[in-house]
Amino acid sequence: MSTNKQANRLINEKSPYLLQHAYNPVDWYAWGEEAFSKAKAEDKPIFLSIGYSSCHWCHVMEDESFESEEIAKLLNENYVSIKVDREERADIDAVYMNVCQTLTGSGGWPLTIIMTPDQKPFFAATYIPKTARYGQAGLDTLLPRVAQIWGKDKKSLLESGNEISKAVNSLDTPDQIDVQPQKEFLQSAYEHFTKRFDSVYSGFGDAPKFPSPHNLMFLLRYSYYEKDKTASDMVEKTLIEMYKGGIFDHIGGGFSRYSTDRQWLVPHFEKMLYDNALLIYTYTQMYQVSKDPIYKKIAEKTISYVLNELTDENYGFYCGQDADSEGVEGKYYVFTPSEIVDVLGKEKGEAFNRQYNITKEGDFEGSSIPNLLGTIELQDTDPKDTQKLYEYRLSRTSLNKDDKVVTSWNGLMIVALAKAGAAFESSDYKDAAIKAYENIKERLSKEDGRLYVRWRDGEAKGIGKIDDYAFVAWSLLELYNCTFDVKYIKETVKIADILIEHFWDNKEGGFFMYADDDEKLLTRPKEIYDGAMPSGNSVLALVLIKLYELTADIKWQNYADRQFDYLAGNIKDYPWASAFALIAMTHVLYPTKQLICTGSNFDFKSIYNNFLPELSTIVKTEENGRELASAAPFTESYEIGGENKYYLCENGQCKQPSNSLDFEFIDKQL
Repeated sequence: MSTNKQANRLINEKSPYLLQHAYNPVDWYAWGEEAFSKAKAEDKPIFLSIGYSSCHWCHVMEDESFESEEIAKLLNENYVSIKVDREERADIDAVYMNVCQTLTGSGGWPLTIIMTPDQKPFFAATYIPKTARYGQAGLDTLLPRVAQIWGKDKKSLLESGNEISKAVNSLDTPDQIDVQPQKEFLQSAYEHFTKRFDSVYSGFGDAPKFPSPHNLMFLLRYSYYEKDKTASDMVEKTLIEMYKGGIFDHIGGGFSRYSTDRQWLVPHFEKMLYDNALLIYTYTQMYQVSKDPIYKKIAEKTISYVLNELTDENYGFYCGQDADSEGVEGKYYVFTPSEIVDVLGKEKGEAFNRQYNITKEGDFEGSSIPNLLGTIELQDTDPKDTQKLYEYRLSRTSLNKDDKVVTSWNGLMIVALAKAGAAFESSDYKDAAIKAYENIKERLSKEDGRLYVRWRDGEAKGIGKIDDYAFVAWSLLELYNCTFDVKYIKETVKIADILIEHFWDNKEGGFFMYADDDEKLLTRPKEIYDGAMPSGNSVLALVLIKLYELTADIKWQNYADRQFDYLAGNIKDYPWASAFALIAMTHVLYPTKQLICTGSNFDFKSIYNNFLPELSTIVKTEENGRELASAAPFTESYEIGGENKYYLCENGQCKQPSNSLDFEFIDKQL
């Protein structure tokens, strides 16, 4: 942050990212009518900069350019400058990232857009250096050049903005293609991942490598349904090698954003909530498949990290932690051998250095990233030693933390905790998931059930987008799976109804990114392809079909069918880019099963401990019978009395009920 004590108007914002720029000499505006009115009144183009607080290159661009009096003067005299936190305004980010990818073929953050006062873009880039570098123009020459063209030939820029806007709008309204889900999509995706699999270091493709947990989740399902061990082997090797690498924090737990190299050694050190939530879910599923305790241990270490470092007193989960410490990337995480010896003593310190590859030469700018690469036996370190190093690391330097509580990402963390709570039979994880959802209800929901985007510093802000509703709906289904409390089904229905009313495209199918009563942007996109997180449309396909499986309400089947057709028509050429949509499609491409349990005091260990993606379980007791019937009327016909009974059904046809529930019964019937 600048030493300049003159704050700009961002000082009144709550976003940590915007506040990081509150003392820049740039006359920043937050996104809003004030900025657009000024641009129109003064006939100036808009310089739009989008990023997030833990983004390393966002910090670099700030330090180089936005702290520069020279660059600030160029911006303040010739532009209206707007800062956007992509985590608060995912809709704005999606619209203009689409522009950047259309114009340049790539995207990322910081995202830089220059556009007309009516929000039509005519220039897009990501990071731009202050001065020209390696053939890339610098802001010091780009800004005056664009300002000069705006003054002398504004018509050409306006025409360019109009043409680009039309092109992007046409991309957001693809032709409707009459295609239905088919197993060939799954086969094509599987073959794609197989070809890209790195058989030496695991993962897919070359550096940089991203965990992309939803791709791994898809491969687990494909392996299960198609009895293809190669698919699960790719997942196992990737999950183990990621854990062994420096992308996993062996001192404090949790995963970094991605690996900059092929072998998962040197991460981009920022840690994000959504990555860790999705990885917890994936490691938990791998444990259910393999029963190998290593996957449980990794999931639990990651949960511990989130609960210790990214959780507030009300079980709201923070966005993440920065890659930089004191302006240096990775400084918080690396060690020298002498540091380890000083903390643990000579004998234990040298043993730790050998185990975690801490060397004099180092592997990151003269220091070492603790890792287990090359290790065959994954032995546990004494927790007391790890704790000492953790405390030493905290005392040595610190990390910036983005303490926003984002609704969508919190939904993903609830998904993870609920899944782990059931699979590991942990009441602590279940309780944390329940409390986290209650926090969403209390702080991030309106009385009518509509959601906000984020909470920070006592303020809820933003009109909920598709991911907020989709991920919270998914979390409610996972909460039901681990508690069998009917209220979670009913609350999922409420969210689904809101989505149908405000986000659903009645003409083409699919859900828009933002609601019909939200701010109108340049386009109204419908995101289909997965990014760092699964697309909201893919998650909602799963939510809709699961609602039908749990309630037997034909309404949800009809919407699910239309959603699947919409997705199928749009992903048919690149199904591997929509792995979560393929996960949802397994519910219509393979047989699904319902298990109706009647009675009391159930032991669901055989369900929780096994990977059973085609199974939906419904529990009816004396206490919940009436409420369950209101959510799932078909359950009224199941009587309660005497011993517990278990009815396993397939496609509306039920098998002979059993009085015991064990895996042999489930396995035989499935």
